[in-house]
Amino acid sequence: MQELEDITRHINDRISSARHMLDLSVIVPQLSQSNIKKLFQEVRAIEDLLDEFEACVERQKEQLKCLKEFEKSFQQDFESLQHLKDNVPKHMPKRENEPDPNQSMPAETQPSQQGTDKKKVHVKQMEFVTMLEFENIPQYMKGRVVYEQMNAAVQRINEAVSGKYKIVRQPAKSLSNNARKLHQRFKDEETKDTKGLFFVVEADICEFTQMKVDKKFQSIISMLRHCQRLREMRGGNLTRYVLL
Repeated sequence: MQELEDITRHINDRISSARHMLDLSVIVPQLSQSNIKKLFQEVRAIEDLLDEFEACVERQKEQLKCLKEFEKSFQQDFESLQHLKDNVPKHMPKRENEPDPNQSMPAETQPSQQGTDKKKVHVKQMEFVTMLEFENIPQYMKGRVVYEQMNAAVQRINEAVSGKYKIVRQPAKSLSNNARKLHQRFKDEETKDTKGLFFVVEADICEFTQMKVDKKFQSIISMLRHCQRLREMRGGNLTRYVLL
């Protein structure tokens, strides 16, 4: 909204300047050639600002449309949750042979359960960008990318990270031929500098998502770097996108 107000204010200033020059042309018909040239420049500047204003309005309309869709989705989820809350059965059925929570677990089974928990290693995920963070990104970086598109890209990158490390953490012998090839590629792309880090490359984005790796993708990557969601690590003719 602030962007629209700034453009509107600028247009009004330009129109006011052009109007003063036209008033002068009535009072002093013999305007110099330079003044006439300046008047034409003001008119062209107003035209450019109007084009920018129109583009800004279209971006605001698109954002408003997306926000209305989100609002509708959130309202549906809220109503569903409210229905569940208002209709919880007084007595929930138990699964057959479900252990009593008050009964202590046999000592011999406890170490095995602990061992299972240790194997569950968290896969890092990128946090979504807040509206405040998005608004603080310089306009030259954003271009025509809107807030919803940026977080959609975050979701796709997270999908690629999850898909990659699901394969990485499995024994190669248990994988299919295609997955085994991916497993080997993932290992080959690791270096001593990537130890303990979660990263993907462009090939992973194409492998696990439908997102296009194009100029818009590169613009979004730049914005995510600006928001400190990832950093680039280059080497071996590869660009690794490391999650922060």
